[in-house]
Amino acid sequence: MYLLACSDKTLYTGWTTDLTKRVATHNKGKGARYTRSRLPVRLVYYEECVSPSEALKREAQIKKLGRQAKLQLVAGLLDRENKE
Repeated sequence: MYLLACSDKTLYTGWTTDLTKRVATHNKGKGARYTRSRLPVRLVYYEECVSPSEALKREAQIKKLGRQAKLQLVAGLLDRENKE
């Protein structure tokens, strides 16, 4: 599970099995539609999960957070397990 900072200062949340390759794909304009018009993107946070299903669950939890909570997570001010 990862968070990207986009060039327009928005945050994008996703998951992948190959983080380096996925970030490069985003920056080539071949990633998510959301990031294509907001290049370049920069990896600002990631968590390793034990399985794809766990990564999807964590991605859903992070997507429910507001921008400030996501920024606190990036800054290390929120516990990785914090759900709100």
